[in-house]
Amino acid sequence: MPSNKPLGGSNVADTPSSPSRPPTRNLSPEVVSTQETLERLLSACAEAPHIAIDTEAASFHRHHDRIYLIQVSTRDVTAVIDPLADLELAGFGELLADPAREVVFHDGDYDLRLMDRQYGFHARNVFDTRIAAQFLNEPGIGLAALLGRYLGVTVDKRFQRADWSARPLPADMLSYAATDTHFLLELRDLLRERLREMGRLSWCEEEFEHIVTVRWTAGDDREHAFLKMKGARDLTPRSLGILGTLWQWRESTADRIDRAAFRILGNEAMLELARLPVGTVDELAHHKGVGRQTAGRWGREILEALAQGQKMREKDLPRFERTERRPIDRQFQVRVERLKKVRNEVAGRLDLAPGVVCPNGTLEAIARAEPANLEALARVPGVRRWQAATFGQDLLDALGVRTP
Repeated sequence: MPSNKPLGGSNVADTPSSPSRPPTRNLSPEVVSTQETLERLLSACAEAPHIAIDTEAASFHRHHDRIYLIQVSTRDVTAVIDPLADLELAGFGELLADPAREVVFHDGDYDLRLMDRQYGFHARNVFDTRIAAQFLNEPGIGLAALLGRYLGVTVDKRFQRADWSARPLPADMLSYAATDTHFLLELRDLLRERLREMGRLSWCEEEFEHIVTVRWTAGDDREHAFLKMKGARDLTPRSLGILGTLWQWRESTADRIDRAAFRILGNEAMLELARLPVGTVDELAHHKGVGRQTAGRWGREILEALAQGQKMREKDLPRFERTERRPIDRQFQVRVERLKKVRNEVAGRLDLAPGVVCPNGTLEAIARAEPANLEALARVPGVRRWQAATFGQDLLDALGVRTP
């Protein structure tokens, strides 16, 4: 178990014999906000074969995705790096990229995507405790649930939606953040041993191979994203046009001030304004979901957006495209259902969630490809080696493929 000593210490604290650990607010991680302390941290991590990493963003508060805190733990040290300080982080990127070092995350997909987007950093050798928990069919796969179950650690949940972009960060927030990595290597050891005992370690390791390939991808077309809002399909074309101009105003405002869009104007308020637009700031102030503060700050801009939508020419109003229904391929559907039946039987036998055994999307890809043998099955996008080896022949049997 990592200690809370300053960087440079060498002794590992003993694991408490009691099944219950202290509340996480007692952790006192070192804060890395200067190049000197960063270099000391990197030096402390240089010889570590395993490091635990987590990041904190602020999507509940900010519009732009970025990293506001990086938590790092070895078996000796726990520290938090402040990316808002004037730091050169190339050395940290090299630490991640070393294939000889295992980097441990819990649900690391978003962390890896953010590090790719913001810094171009990529891990090469990963262990993800969330995926490990899925392959152990844990009843709770969240980090707090696993820490409680395996280590008796009680996680303080007060800061789950905290604003990590704020500075300075109070000690209790830093303690909460440090929990995400402080116990992670110990948890990794316990989960890994159980996976090994159950013969599923190689299954997880194959999943980890795919995690390291994730990259940041651009989101949907933001200009027309309002069409996907819940309730948008119930609007008339005119109201939909108004919703579009409101949406564009909110997005540009959120982008300009870097504030979460829903904190500027909520979706429900936008839908109501699109249905029944108002004409004065006072009416806005009394509108449900808007209020005096929002009307006072952005009232005239909101009214202008409403007016733009009302003035939009009929031919320019947005409409939902009617998509032609594809002919139903009943044979394909039959193949998918047969594959699902096999997958579900395997899931029951392995005591795993069906989606962990094989997602529906992969089953559909198999049904389309109609592989003729195990080699062809293994080449279907999404199919893992462990799946083909464990129940690949069962899938082929469901497709009516007989192999010698």
